[in-house]
Amino acid sequence: MTALPRITADQRRARLVRRHLLAPSVRMQTAHEVAQALIGLHATDPATVYLAVAARMHTPSIEAIDHALHDRPVGAPALERIRCMRRTMFVVPTHLAPDIRSATAQDTGRLRTEAGDKLSKALGWDQRHYTAVEQDTLAALAARGEATAAQLAADVPALREQLTVFPGKPYESRQRVSATILGVLAAEGRIRRSRPVGSWTSAQFRWTPATPLPTLPAADARAELARHYLTAFGPATADDLTWWTGWNLTHTRKAIAATGAQAVELDEGTGYLLPQDLEPAPSPEPGAALLPSLDPTSMGWRHRAWYTDPAHAPALFDRNGNIGPTLWWNGRIIGAWAQHTDGHINHHLLTDPGTTGRTVIHGEIERLTNFLATTRVTLAYRTPLERRLAQLEPS
Repeated sequence: MTALPRITADQRRARLVRRHLLAPSVRMQTAHEVAQALIGLHATDPATVYLAVAARMHTPSIEAIDHALHDRPVGAPALERIRCMRRTMFVVPTHLAPDIRSATAQDTGRLRTEAGDKLSKALGWDQRHYTAVEQDTLAALAARGEATAAQLAADVPALREQLTVFPGKPYESRQRVSATILGVLAAEGRIRRSRPVGSWTSAQFRWTPATPLPTLPAADARAELARHYLTAFGPATADDLTWWTGWNLTHTRKAIAATGAQAVELDEGTGYLLPQDLEPAPSPEPGAALLPSLDPTSMGWRHRAWYTDPAHAPALFDRNGNIGPTLWWNGRIIGAWAQHTDGHINHHLLTDPGTTGRTVIHGEIERLTNFLATTRVTLAYRTPLERRLAQLEPS
């Protein structure tokens, strides 16, 4: 049997630095270019999008990123905020959005049925009433052009009704009907999240009308998304792609086969690379990066031992597997960082990168401090090391 080509961890890290823009020479000019290089930006925590882009732009600014996210000049590349991989929010390039959505879409028909059943049991709504409230909501949004859930509830009184969610559970709570109605409309692509309410770190968004994305054949869309994933994240295992997309293993294997990917040997077992990608990647200059929590690079693979020491996981991840802010050197996580309430950036090295590395890291800390200016970021997901660093006074 012919031995598979072997790709070492060093070779993988060289690819990662270049393709994930983690060194000065490979940084980009625009937020759209960054999103395209990474396929998408995790958007569960709104601050992640801005910080992930800023770490990879030559000259980042809040204004430039905000413009890319929310303004749509005719003919200019645009970005979409959609629920896709693993049913989580991402910001993705508009031209990739149909494939990504079709490859990862939830069964929106099932979501609509479940929403109708929930409102019927909790509030006695029938299908006719549900449809009427939904149409009133769309009409109110069209009239305003852009609106918060609260503003829509002021226009459509039925949206202010409340129901109990997770009844009998320790986390039982009361929730406005607006969350259910808007959630289904967003899942169907009939509305989309627009500008945040308040600053760029806010998790409260306005809504705006949208045209649903085209629905493409699912198998073709999965193959196209797998091709993009292997371009940006390869070599990777089938487990990695299954975890990243939320697919089952059968869909993953078929998607990989459809790309014509070459099997290769990794420390984790069999991985896959596109045929044109077998040549070793040249190593860029030494590079450091301060990446935010839930960054697409940090969360891009299921098997992570080649870029982070498993012994460091308890400090870097929360109990649900969400990674906090990380400090990278030459394609490897070597520490963590956090912003103190007074604005300064604390960091802690789990691995010493040497004199050159420490000097470059301090330069990146200064760059991030200048980007944040007076903004204070409160993370949606806190990790043990980040919590400790956020409380430390400067030495």
